[in-house]
Order: sequence, then structure tokens, then C-alpha cells
Amino acid sequence: MSFAEEWAGLKAEAAARLQLNGASTMDPHPAPSDADLVIHDDELGKIGDFAYQLHTNLSADGKHAQTASEAAGTSLGSDGLEMGKALTAASKAWAKQVGTLLDACAHISNHLDYSKTSRKKEDAWIATRISASKISDYYVVPQDEARPSVPKAQGPIM
Repeated sequence: MSFAEEWAGLKAEAAARLQLNGASTMDPHPAPSDADLVIHDDELGKIGDFAYQLHTNLSADGKHAQTASEAAGTSLGSDGLEMGKALTAASKAWAKQVGTLLDACAHISNHLDYSKTSRKKEDAWIATRISASKISDYYVVPQDEARPSVPKAQGPIM
């Protein structure tokens, strides 16, 4: 069985399993007939761009009230009010949550950039491997019975 036949069989089996599990096989961007995995750079680009814009805006706007909240918390705390401590704690918790969200946005944006680049490298590597594997089609490999046999030596070898 050739690689192409085996690959076609595996794709058909996967499609049948998706239908048995009730998963939709409808694709908003149908792949060309000779492709089985298609990633649309424009869709990844939109998501990555949105994550980058969210990161940029959040880094400025997320810290908008931090200075004022900390100043108010310190002032109220120095006056002996428990609300000052609570406000300072809330400000620190808010800053930590904004930092976590900023890290997540940066991770999404960076990961999509990495995925796009790595997919292109993998596609180039696969294309090279497939074209190299076709070289074997041009070799004439003798069958086992057609190969010359070399008799084994009889007796002691000195």
C-alpha cells in the first residue's frame, strides 16, 4: 500500500468518526480537494491583532486608577480607617489581575505568530521530504530471488 492510499484511508476513517460522534464536518473555508489541513492566515492575523490591541490598551487603561487608589488607601489607612487597608489590598489584587491578563494577551499574540511561522517551516520540510521520497520511484530494486547469492565458506577460515 502506498503512502497516498494509506493517508486517504486514514482521512476517510477520521471523517467517519467525526460523523459518528455527531461532530459537524461543515467548514466555513472548504479546503482544496488536494489539501486536508488549511489554516487561513487572515483569520489568525485578526485574532493576533486583536490580542495585541487588547494588550496595548489594557497596559495603559488597566493601571488608570492604580496611583489614585493606592494614594487614597494610604491616606485612609494613616487616618486609622480599615477601609484604607482594604483599598490598598484591592489595588494590589487589581494590578496582579491586570498583569495576568496582559501576560495572556501577549501569549496569544506571540503564539499565533509562532504558529504561523512554524507551520510554514513544517510545510516546507514536508514538501522536501515528499519530493525526496519520490526519488525511490526511479530506483530499480531487485526482488529477493533476483539478488545474487554468495555461498558461505566451508571449513575453517585462516
